[in-house]
Amino acid sequence: MLTGARGEGGVTVLKGARERWVPTGGVELCVAELGDPERPTVLLVHGYPDSKEVWSKVAVRLAEDFHVVLYDVRGHGRSSAPKPLRGGFTLEKLTDDFLAVADAVSPGRPVHLVGHDWGSVQAWEFVTVKRTEGRIASFTSMSGPSLDHFGHWIQQRVKRPTPRRIGQLLGQGAKSWYVYLLHTPVLPELAWRGPLGKRWPRLLSRLENVPAGNYPTPSLPSDAAHGAWLYRDNVRPRLRRPRADAYAHAPVQLITPLGDAFLSERLYDELELWVPQLTRRTIPAKHWVPRTRPDQLALWIGEFVTSVEGGRPEPKAAGRHSDRFAGQLVLVTGAGSGIGRATAYAFAEAGARVIAVDRDGEAAARTAELSRLVGATDAWAEVVDVSDDQAMEKLAARVATEHGVVDVLVNNAGIGLAGTFLDTTSEDWRKVLDVNLWGVIHGCRLFGRQMANRGQGGHIVNIASAAAFQPSRVLPAYSTSKAAVLMLSECLRAELADQGIGVSAICPGLVNTNITSTARFAGVDAEEEARRQKKSARLYGMRNYPPEKVAEAILRAIVNDDAVVPVTPEARGAHVLSRFAPGVLRRLARVKSPV
Repeated sequence: MLTGARGEGGVTVLKGARERWVPTGGVELCVAELGDPERPTVLLVHGYPDSKEVWSKVAVRLAEDFHVVLYDVRGHGRSSAPKPLRGGFTLEKLTDDFLAVADAVSPGRPVHLVGHDWGSVQAWEFVTVKRTEGRIASFTSMSGPSLDHFGHWIQQRVKRPTPRRIGQLLGQGAKSWYVYLLHTPVLPELAWRGPLGKRWPRLLSRLENVPAGNYPTPSLPSDAAHGAWLYRDNVRPRLRRPRADAYAHAPVQLITPLGDAFLSERLYDELELWVPQLTRRTIPAKHWVPRTRPDQLALWIGEFVTSVEGGRPEPKAAGRHSDRFAGQLVLVTGAGSGIGRATAYAFAEAGARVIAVDRDGEAAARTAELSRLVGATDAWAEVVDVSDDQAMEKLAARVATEHGVVDVLVNNAGIGLAGTFLDTTSEDWRKVLDVNLWGVIHGCRLFGRQMANRGQGGHIVNIASAAAFQPSRVLPAYSTSKAAVLMLSECLRAELADQGIGVSAICPGLVNTNITSTARFAGVDAEEEARRQKKSARLYGMRNYPPEKVAEAILRAIVNDDAVVPVTPEARGAHVLSRFAPGVLRRLARVKSPV
């Protein structure tokens, strides 16, 4: 007999969804389905204080390839609440609910489970208890640890304290401030049904960059009031007596938002002890990733489900930053050689999808081909002169149509020009600025706008140079173009920060690439120019700083969201002098070049 009435406050925002109610343990759960029921089932479980609609953006993307199921957890959205509330939200009862839903929507086939926040907390229970074995094909977790694993994590730090472990314990304790408040009687319910419930959408928008719209749903106050019992029924009992057998019986994908205000990354340090088949991902976002990063989540979930269905739970990419860049779309200009080619390979090794752009079609095609061989999910070549604004506009439109919005843009294409200011002609200036500066402007403007319009973050990398902050009597045009790129990057970083788009300026020093052999020398004849090119190439070769190290710095800059990155010892030294002893650099600028 059902003792709770169906929830009436929830409003579905899932267009085309098929709804049903599933009875279980004295309540009725509102279940929504999208996609073809004959395809693998992906079951999405929401967190606190949400309803199933938190998944709406991810669900519609996944429904193109999978049978997608969402349900309102008991007491949330359009599902009914247990009576009484106390004791009605235990992990055991939530597991009963999951099994009832799974049996209703996928009776003869295991489901691929995905959980966020408390949806992930309870899903860890589902994937580690014996009675669900065979019903779960895979589990993708985000922003919600297993309470059992968390309990053991705390016990280890209490029993074997070290300064580092104590710091981790205190850090997570501070992040868990809201848990203590939710254990207080009555006050959370009053707050959610009063001022907090009314202000929550604006708080999410301001603090988490969650776009305004049809989320959260009007059922939020009652959802949050009922959901407080998730914490009261489970947190203290399970943390005091964590299960010793909480081992996952299905492959697990862990997605960690790096800006999560409520959970420390360190909580998952020992997760491999509990999960035999673990895939780690990181994403530069805050807690509510289902709303702010639906494209990336749908991509990772889809790839993971497909790999498990195909019997390949381990990811293809094994590069150093594969947890961050696997599956992301990366566009690199000037990718036919040097730093650009090395950067394309570095992203490929991390499992990214790479678009290699160069004005030399054969070189771009070679980079794309080798990128696929070293680990890229896929790679394509594009032939474009970055100084041509119309060609760049066509490239941006073509990339968006055929591949989607790029996640990372690397403006690397550049040319070299040496010679005194008085020897540098107007045409020389025009050529250098067209490629080194306008090429960067075109890339930032076109692809940056696409990133901003998508509203899911991204990163722009502009390759400047140590010459940007190091004056030279023989590089006035080149140094000016790179100084402009550096300042452009700083300005863009300020402008795009609110939209979650990072901007980094990379400033290499002497790097062994072919730019020296193709650089132009103003004010000399062809024979003398060839001699100087050869001598410059020899000097850079003797220095022999490989472009692969610059590529490593580029990926590291994105991961760390660094603003300005001098690369090579001489670049770092010049950068320090430019800040603290600029007069020294000015005196060095007077020294005649050996070339």
